[in-house]
Amino acid sequence: MSAMEKIAVWGFRWAPPFAQGLVRDLRVRWALEEAGLDYESRLIGFDERTSDTYRRYNPFAMVPALESGGETVIESGAIVHSIAEDCEALMPADRRTETLAWMFVALNTIEPPVQNLSAMDLLHKEEEWAKLRRPGAIDAVKVRLATLSERLDGRDYLLDRFTAADILMTTVLRLIRHTDVVAGFSVLDAYVKRCEARPAFQKALSDQMADYARNTPVAA
Repeated sequence: MSAMEKIAVWGFRWAPPFAQGLVRDLRVRWALEEAGLDYESRLIGFDERTSDTYRRYNPFAMVPALESGGETVIESGAIVHSIAEDCEALMPADRRTETLAWMFVALNTIEPPVQNLSAMDLLHKEEEWAKLRRPGAIDAVKVRLATLSERLDGRDYLLDRFTAADILMTTVLRLIRHTDVVAGFSVLDAYVKRCEARPAFQKALSDQMADYARNTPVAA
C-alpha cells in the first residue's frame, strides 16, 4: 500500500454513544495515520450493512473494509497488517515475525475474553444470564491481563518500540473502558494512556467522532 494509491475506509455513519470510539474502523484509521497515508471515509448506516451493495465489500456485513489499488481487504486485523507490511514504523524489518505474533496475541488471546465482557456489559447487562456469568468473565479477562502486564512491565510498548501490535492491543483494551479492570493493572493503564496520547491516535479518533457528529440522528 503506497501514498500513490487512493485509499477508502468503510465505517458506520453513526454509532450510539456507548460504541463511539470503539468501532473497529478506528484501528484502520489509526494505522493509516501512523503510516502517513491519506484516505477517505465511506460511511454506511447500520441497516445498510446487510445490503447487497455493501456485502460486495464485506460478505459478513461488518465494518471496516478497505479499498486500495482495486482490491478490497476485510477484517480490521488483516487491514492493519496490510498497512503495516509496507511501513517500517509499524512493522520493522528486523522484527516482522515478532510484530505479527503480538498482533495475533491481541486478536486471538486478549480480545476474545475482553469482547465477551464488553458485549455482556454493553448489550446484555439487564439479562439474568449476563449477571450470573459476569464474575467469571471478569476473572477470565484478569488472567490474560496479568500476563500482558508482566510483558509490558519495564517496557513502553510490546516490542520496546511502537508497532502495529500496539494499535491492535490498545484498541482491544479500550473495549472495556467502561470498567475499572484495566485500571487495576497500573502498567496496562499507563500503556493505554501512552498509546492514546500519540498524535496519530488522537487524529484518527477525532475524525471518527467528527463523522458521527455530522450524522447524529435527529430526535423524533
